[in-house]
Amino acid sequence: MKETALGKRKAAGTVLGCFVLFFQIHKRSIRSNGVNRLLTLQQISYDSEDAKEILHDISLEFQDEFVAITGPNGGGKSTLAKIIAGILKPTAGRIFWDGKDITEMSITDRARMGMSYAFQQPVQFKGLRVRDLLKLAAGKDSTFRDACDVLSEVGLCARDYIDRDLDGSLSGGERKRIEIAMVLARKTRVSVFDEPEAGIDLWSFQNLTRVFEKLQKQLNGCILVISHQERILEIADKILYLKDGHVERYGSRAEILPSLLQSAEHGTCQVMKEKMEGA
Repeated sequence: MKETALGKRKAAGTVLGCFVLFFQIHKRSIRSNGVNRLLTLQQISYDSEDAKEILHDISLEFQDEFVAITGPNGGGKSTLAKIIAGILKPTAGRIFWDGKDITEMSITDRARMGMSYAFQQPVQFKGLRVRDLLKLAAGKDSTFRDACDVLSEVGLCARDYIDRDLDGSLSGGERKRIEIAMVLARKTRVSVFDEPEAGIDLWSFQNLTRVFEKLQKQLNGCILVISHQERILEIADKILYLKDGHVERYGSRAEILPSLLQSAEHGTCQVMKEKMEGA
């Protein structure tokens, strides 16, 4: 028996599950007057189910700024991002938002407060179209012009994509760019991007850096981007270097980037290696 269009929509809503929470709340871009520390992490630790320590005693403060999070694979970057977003709960430690303890808050409540998270591997939502996700992100019906404005930021034409299904017919790079567009549409106070360059081609990456450069100039909140790419590190206000679950270095770009370019430890970026060898 064939599924009806309505049945497919209902099924898609079930599949969407917790992921939709990042796009279903009305967008917010309100800055708290006189508050410098937007996010505070106090002695955050995290152990995996097999009791392996992933993060150890991490204390950090994030203001209204662009922070690039980098370091060797397996250093705890994605785990830290998921703890900030509320996808994972820390084994120990507390998280504060404008002085309010949000450690026990669900991912839904954090989304209501104005937090977005873009996954390293975007999920597929069979039965939902790009226009549906745009509506969830904006909290209202989006016009074609609205869709054009958002999708063009990530190098996609609304005419070609607005009625596309969010399923396997889209490439990984296309899904990644659509997900980033959804986060941009929300204009949240805290936006977390987990390796946004993963799975996209060179042209898309160049366009992506332009998006982050624009965000950095129009900053009205905190942007956290996990990345190994020098081009991303070059436009960040601050750089956080994680290794083996510890904060190895954290400071301004001027303080941290030169040491990364010279350090043999930071061997994940081939561009950096080539520049060092050619110097």
